[in-house]
Amino acid sequence: MRKRRTCASGCASFTDMLVYGSMESYAVNGVDQKSTVRIDKWLWCVRLFKSRSQASEAVAGGRVHVNGERVKPSRAVRPGDRIAVTRDEMRLEVVVQGLPTRRGPAVEARTYYLETPQSVAARERRREEWRLAPAPQGRPDKHERRALRDLRRR
Repeated sequence: MRKRRTCASGCASFTDMLVYGSMESYAVNGVDQKSTVRIDKWLWCVRLFKSRSQASEAVAGGRVHVNGERVKPSRAVRPGDRIAVTRDEMRLEVVVQGLPTRRGPAVEARTYYLETPQSVAARERRREEWRLAPAPQGRPDKHERRALRDLRRR
């Protein structure tokens, strides 16, 4: 049997909740909805992805891990969770500091997570490697393009 969505005051619908209850007390299956946010929505709100659909695809594709495990886009995120995001050749590890209510400006978005020192060091090391890498000698030929493509897949 399916459980009905109710708020703490026993309201059965969203309209009843607006009339009789408050959003602070709204709960689904006993979980307070103010203390969690979907992972895809959180990634979009903190501006790690440009669109929510991109965030959802990344989570479904296994490029996002929460507390070391692969998750679905509907996974609830709480403060203190450790999130690892892989985009292109960059791997970013952050700790959730807060839950945004909207997608705000970038300055506000950065307050909702804290990047781990290991992630910052790896990003700086990668940036330095790119800076010191020799400049390409024109457009790569077919053989070189295949070698580059195989190198990026690893």
